[in-house]
Amino acid sequence: MADTAENKHIRQSEIPVHGMSCEHCVKQATKALEALQGMGNVRVSLAESKAFFSHDSEKVMMDDIIKAIEDAGFSTKPVPAEETGEISPSEVAMGGAAIAEFPADGADTDIKRRFKVSGMTCANCALTIEKKLKVTPGVRIASVNFASEMVTVDYDPQMIDLSTIFSQVRDAGYIPMENAQEAEEDRTAIKQRNWLIFSAIFSLPIMPMMFLPMSPLTLYGMFAMATIVQFTAGWIFYRGAYHALKNKSANMDVLVAMGITAAYGYSVLTTFPQLFFHGPTFFDASAVLITFVRFGKYLEAKAKGRAGQALKRLLELQADKARLLVNDGEQEVAASALKVGDMVLVKPGEKIPVDGEITEGYAGIDESMLTGESIPVEKGPGDAVIGATINKSGSIKVRTTKTGKDTVLAGIVKMVEEAQGVKPPIQRLADTISNYFVPVVVALSVITFLIWYFALHSTFVFGFTAAIAVLVIACPCALGLATPTAIMVGSGVGLNRGILFKSAAVLEAISKLQVIGFDKTGTLTKGTPEVTDILAAAPYNEKDLLEIAAAGENPSIHPLAQAVVIRAGKEGLVIAEVTDYREESGHGIACTYQGQPLLIGNIKLMQNHGIDVSDIEQNFQRMAEAGKTTIFVALNGRAIGLIALADVLKESTKEAIKRLQNLGLKTFMITGDNKKVAHTVAREVGIDEVAAEVLPLDKINIIKKYQEQGMKVAMVGDGINDAPALAQADIGIAIGSGTDVAKETGDVILVRNDLLDVERAIRLGRKTLNKIKQNLFWALIYNVIGIPVAAGVLYPLTGKLLPPEWAGLAMAFSSVSVVTNSLLLKRFGRKLMD
Repeated sequence: MADTAENKHIRQSEIPVHGMSCEHCVKQATKALEALQGMGNVRVSLAESKAFFSHDSEKVMMDDIIKAIEDAGFSTKPVPAEETGEISPSEVAMGGAAIAEFPADGADTDIKRRFKVSGMTCANCALTIEKKLKVTPGVRIASVNFASEMVTVDYDPQMIDLSTIFSQVRDAGYIPMENAQEAEEDRTAIKQRNWLIFSAIFSLPIMPMMFLPMSPLTLYGMFAMATIVQFTAGWIFYRGAYHALKNKSANMDVLVAMGITAAYGYSVLTTFPQLFFHGPTFFDASAVLITFVRFGKYLEAKAKGRAGQALKRLLELQADKARLLVNDGEQEVAASALKVGDMVLVKPGEKIPVDGEITEGYAGIDESMLTGESIPVEKGPGDAVIGATINKSGSIKVRTTKTGKDTVLAGIVKMVEEAQGVKPPIQRLADTISNYFVPVVVALSVITFLIWYFALHSTFVFGFTAAIAVLVIACPCALGLATPTAIMVGSGVGLNRGILFKSAAVLEAISKLQVIGFDKTGTLTKGTPEVTDILAAAPYNEKDLLEIAAAGENPSIHPLAQAVVIRAGKEGLVIAEVTDYREESGHGIACTYQGQPLLIGNIKLMQNHGIDVSDIEQNFQRMAEAGKTTIFVALNGRAIGLIALADVLKESTKEAIKRLQNLGLKTFMITGDNKKVAHTVAREVGIDEVAAEVLPLDKINIIKKYQEQGMKVAMVGDGINDAPALAQADIGIAIGSGTDVAKETGDVILVRNDLLDVERAIRLGRKTLNKIKQNLFWALIYNVIGIPVAAGVLYPLTGKLLPPEWAGLAMAFSSVSVVTNSLLLKRFGRKLMD
């Protein structure tokens, strides 16, 4: 009885939880709820923005539960969209502000912003901005991509506004770009080139002067030129170092500033021996070091620009002008001024200005910007067209259906920007190393000096030179560039071939897949029935049978009937008119063909009309066993044949499954069809396992079964009907969704309806991850080898120390080599379509 009384107070409840943006948020909310007395079976869903739980109403009230959620930093009430001032990043892509704003995923109360930042010189700068923003009240998530100079931030608009976020970025020592004009003018490569030329003009003459007799004129000349370089071209390192140290972090600027200050400062002291002391000068080391670092930064800026070219090219594709059809003819207007419903005229050779539907005319449309296919697609009235594609032939009238942020191009831009703005898990290793990198290098520099000067009793100048070389050869930049540049190039390669990754983490995760599942209808198959077999009884032949059947089926709108009519049309047959047409519900049709009664339908229809089918029944059984739908045709009271139809496989299905298995992946198929049909299809394409007669919601359990075995699972579907399964899988792949890119639930969007792109996406993911690993390896090995060499470990063998200026050049080239290695992914892009 006690148990019964206690159970009366147990309630099963659910409550909205807004403000979550990642799995960490889910854990945080779950922990907050589980901490309450009387709570049980707590489950928090990021996808649904809800918490599900059972609670003892005697021990915990709903108000307590709401308070716990709010105390954890979340909310149970969404903020209306009009209060968030939502602006789409795609509107930015269409020529608006340089800042993108939209609701954060899964968080109705938060806003996600993306904006460019100028002034970063290395990976630790990106970490400094992240650190600064993450401790700012109201900021949920902050991520900085050093390679694209883009900041992505989720924040609560009720706690903080964008101007405060910009102030925090400025306080960290960097410049947030507030509009597109400013972003355009941030021409980093040109700035770096100009500074390089300036510093070279003053620093290069110092090198030969070091070998001249050291007269006062020579000495003071070197002092003057080194001073100009130190406090003009070198000032950026002091500014960066100041802001880094102010924000309790250290970056490459700190190392360079220490190196050039040590060399320049010591040289100034020895230049005026009457005030200080005698000794050699290092003006060449400080000035040339600045020039070499500037040279490296110029090459890095050029390479980084090339890494992001795919997205830039996409943005350049949009049409500027449109021919708007008005009552008195046509009027040229800005494409951005078009509204839904507007009619536009597109002539041969012109870009289609907006997404729309053809209302008049036929044309060959070049959709290569979307699919990578160069062959124009023939389109006519009723067909959808996409903005920025090119009309290759024929004039067409298009009714506008989507503009601005809703267009396919805008959706792709938003998705690719998001993919490049999110850090994959492998980046955490680089970030962790970068955090400790500079302090360790400074310590190693001091140790190098102490060992040479005190332990090995070398000269002060010798130990000092080695210490400076250690400072300037160390490079955290290569570590910081290793991942984002590979992600930028990899996602760009995919973008050019109609393979879109929704985040950088997906590019990494897709390379680790072990099992891949497919929905049957519309994914492995075309999704529409086609005639596969025509079996005629004498004296009729296949052509006669098809011609008669097409005449009878022509008035029907049933998919099977239309498949017969389409086949007749393809074979150029003349479809005759029939009379007395009627449908016999569930069985087929009856009509009069050239004065004779014609029946087309299933075996039940034949039996109802007393038609003998014994002569062709054996063929019927054979077709049924093959999983095909079969219709009988009877003319003038006699069965004259049967036609078999099936949802046929796509042309690329068999090859795609074979390639995936060659990659070492296990394949399975999920379908609601009967087992006979499912196993027939699986056998034909070579799929390993089959789950048939599965309801849509039960598809999730099939995927969970593989996940419980510790396997990484991908699911390939149409992105709409298979949404639950795609969401449950480790990687959801939505295929053939060209016109609904922005709405898909998949992690990977394959614009073309080609299954081979599934294998290509996995190969691209693997290649990108390999490139990231190569970059991290070279960045680490460079420092592991370079720092000891700079410290002088080879001196006993070579009798020489590495000059600080050459150490600086080596440091610059380490970053350039990492970016260049990432750019080699573009070569792989050419092989990808094999």
